[in-house]
Amino acid sequence: MPRVLIAGLFHETHTFVEDLTTLADFETRRSDDLLTCQGDSSPLGGALEFFQEQGIDLVLGPDYRATPSGIVSDQVIDHFWADFENAWTPSVHGIFLVLHGAMVSQSFRDVEGEILTRVRRLEGASDLPVYGVYDLHANFSDVMAANADLLVAYRENPHIDGREASVRAAKRLTEYLQIQTARPAMYTLHSGLIWAPIHTATADDPMRSLEAMARRIEQNDPDAVCVSISAGFAYADTAATGVSFQIASTNSRTAAAHLETLNQLAHRFDASHFPADEAPSDVMQRLLEEPVNGLTVLAEPSDNIGGGAPGDGTGVLRAILEYQIPRAAICLNDPEAVSTLSHHQAGDKVDLWLGGKGSRYDAGPLPLSVELISQSDGVFELEDKQSHLASLSGDFFRMGPTAVVKSGDTTILLTSNRTPPFDLGQWRSQGLEPTDFKVIVVKAAVAHRSTFEPVAVRSFQVDTPGPCRSNLSQFVYRFST
Repeated sequence: MPRVLIAGLFHETHTFVEDLTTLADFETRRSDDLLTCQGDSSPLGGALEFFQEQGIDLVLGPDYRATPSGIVSDQVIDHFWADFENAWTPSVHGIFLVLHGAMVSQSFRDVEGEILTRVRRLEGASDLPVYGVYDLHANFSDVMAANADLLVAYRENPHIDGREASVRAAKRLTEYLQIQTARPAMYTLHSGLIWAPIHTATADDPMRSLEAMARRIEQNDPDAVCVSISAGFAYADTAATGVSFQIASTNSRTAAAHLETLNQLAHRFDASHFPADEAPSDVMQRLLEEPVNGLTVLAEPSDNIGGGAPGDGTGVLRAILEYQIPRAAICLNDPEAVSTLSHHQAGDKVDLWLGGKGSRYDAGPLPLSVELISQSDGVFELEDKQSHLASLSGDFFRMGPTAVVKSGDTTILLTSNRTPPFDLGQWRSQGLEPTDFKVIVVKAAVAHRSTFEPVAVRSFQVDTPGPCRSNLSQFVYRFST
């Protein structure tokens, strides 16, 4: 029976925010604890289930994952690697890794490359097949390619296929181990392009055309085992930041030609394909002058929680209050405000300083008198088990102690843990029906679309100050080529 060591290390690192991501910020599992994920909606859960169904004997390594945030403490890398070494045995026949691909620590700008290099140096690991899965927003490095045989990227943004991509990679490793299919090698090419997250939706160009070409290459070239498009993560300053292309292939010559074809296609798309976000004042005027029946979504990419922003930006909230937009709702991550409210009862009127605490780009905390509506522990089950949020958390998410308040006609959901707005269960678990509102502010760039497009009649991208602003000119890249 083939034996496979499986482990996960998942973090998208925003190197331009001030916070340090520590070990306490990570959800960690070791050995048998990994089995609590088996069959859930995460990439790890999908791989575990598939391997078990195929009769693969699993050696369970560590799984570390955290919500996108600032540079990761070296302590996290040290602990992960110590756990990996403790699980290691040269008796395995293969290694399977669930990665993100855009992780940065205090000492390593390419954490995944560092980990893959260390894996290859382990006793008995230099010639083992190393397979795995990674996020579409990886900043994929040459070192990653050199130390892996086949890594499969998600193909969808929003990331509704993280589990599917992981199962696809697990299937390839199983085929290699059980029926001795040809062993590929990884090849990569960096485009030199850096695209903001809002420009990387796979339903739109350029990603739509690039993904379509990738599928054609796979269909027409039997040597191309897997072709992946990495849109890159623009808010990480590394040598590999930006758009790149990967092929797991058994033919180096044709792989190089395919990579160059993808590169040329990517360079055909200029700034005209990337519309700018709209000014808050313009959007508010349109809301008042062009009312519609149904929900309007205001996306605030600059405070994109899924990109590492604090989720407490006040830009759109200030505009909503100034223009008195009716029946509006917004979620802010503000543990201090939630703590203050914990000493009050529903119906109490409380003066708070809301938001504006997590980013130097924001105008700062907003003084507001609110009425406390409700409080809860903030745990909710995901309604969409294929959402981007499921790729991170599985079937449940913990917002931490949570409160709902109102200021005039504006409802504010306050959380203690940053919660990417990728599942309507976030609102419904608090007794709030999203379609009852006229306007909901979503702190995201693209990944919210699969959640909100089915229930909204229109949406706007609003340009506010923040660490994930679509206009990348506010960032100074020192490491990126």
